[in-house]
Amino acid sequence: MATKIGLITGASRGLGKNTALAMARKGIDVVLTYQSNQALAHEVVSEIQGLGRKAVALQLDVAQVNTFDVFAANLKQALNTRWQTANFDFLINNAGTGITAPFAETTEQIFDDMVNIHLKSTFFVTQKLLPLITDGGRIINISSGLARFTLPGYSAYAAMKGGIEVLTRYMAKELGARGIAVNTVAPGAIETDFGQGLVRDNKDVNAFIASQTALGRVGVPDDIGPMITSLLSEDNRWVNAQRIEASGGMLI
Repeated sequence: MATKIGLITGASRGLGKNTALAMARKGIDVVLTYQSNQALAHEVVSEIQGLGRKAVALQLDVAQVNTFDVFAANLKQALNTRWQTANFDFLINNAGTGITAPFAETTEQIFDDMVNIHLKSTFFVTQKLLPLITDGGRIINISSGLARFTLPGYSAYAAMKGGIEVLTRYMAKELGARGIAVNTVAPGAIETDFGQGLVRDNKDVNAFIASQTALGRVGVPDDIGPMITSLLSEDNRWVNAQRIEASGGMLI
């Protein structure tokens, strides 16, 4: 069986890193992107190689759509050099950042940043990489539980994630002719450094979320990475155009 290759954006830390390692444990080689911390990204590459898989790290700032052509060229070169292939199989649009701002205080700059980092990047990164994705491949777009339930301060962020969920269905419809399945994964609150580590480090926030979650605790990265990876397996080949929330039953 030919080796599968997955590309995950924003995988030098947090859920992206966890997913990259989960992919490697399932026998998938990994291309990961990082925004600025090359050293951290190379540590993840080393961990993946320690699991017996091939990996490379490429720089990508998803907020800068004018750099996507260069990134696609760099990816094409990396695929040829490292794997002697022109294509990869799985794209996970994970890169992003959080912002907390009341609706009444959200500036146009904050809003535009959220558009560029989350919605615009998912649209155009995927578009640029379509020629490199294998027919029969998979795309997973990362949303958030906040697109279903509401907590004050996340209107701009959650609006982008809502857009991603609609976009996922359109991608699935239009890419179906190539056999490419496209799904959304929506994590609930997870203990990472996302959003300045609010969920992980603020005991009151952590306790509140746990109290509102059916399984009685806050999520951890290992609740998410393996779940995302499971969608790449042949066992889930008929899952398409779906929003799958992984939140432990938060705010149900």
